[in-house]
Amino acid sequence: MALTAPRAILFDLDGTLADTAPDLAAAMNRVRTARGLAPTPYELLRPVASAGARGLIGASFGLKPDDEGYNALRDDFLDTYEAFIAVESRLFNGIDVLLARLQEYKLPWGIVTNKATRFTERLIPQIGLGHARCVISGDTTPYSKPHPAPLLEAASRLGVPPGDCWYVGDDLRDIQAGHAAGMITIAAAWGYCGHAEPTTWDAHALADSPTGLLDLIRTQALNSIGRVASSAIQ
Repeated sequence: MALTAPRAILFDLDGTLADTAPDLAAAMNRVRTARGLAPTPYELLRPVASAGARGLIGASFGLKPDDEGYNALRDDFLDTYEAFIAVESRLFNGIDVLLARLQEYKLPWGIVTNKATRFTERLIPQIGLGHARCVISGDTTPYSKPHPAPLLEAASRLGVPPGDCWYVGDDLRDIQAGHAAGMITIAAAWGYCGHAEPTTWDAHALADSPTGLLDLIRTQALNSIGRVASSAIQ
């Protein structure tokens, strides 16, 4: 699929719109200190923040979801995170300008995250994202990313065909979900990226900053206008 002008933009949340790693890491380390353990260095936790409890527990305790003790740690972590969900979390630099421009261009935008509704409903209003046209959480549909169901649900709520949507995310599963949904995929290289190189994800394009993403949108919009004008002249 070639890069074409979008009619709607969908975003991942953690590591794409918002820098939530400080609060996620702090919650993980509160769990550790409550158990008499030293905190895990932030530089080890930040890259896996987009993977949520699974990634953070893996980096901090070396446990996988099927391991004994994982579920108790996960529940403790999630309860702790919910209590301190928006202490240091902020939009990435440039996101506020990007969203304002989308508003000016009359491009609807929404959020598709694997974060559960109990967290998105608390976090989103506190970090200035309450004006999203739709918010699809990890438990909104029976499946979470990389399954395409959440992205397709978002497109349906916006009333835009999936093929006319761009999905922007900082994790491989975001790109996989976007491809599966038939959307244009943009790798958000300013995000966490999970120790991975986003150039290897087979995204349709890569943006190194929110400003770079805005430039991509403008370029495709201008190209689209040019094609329409050329067609009219012919």
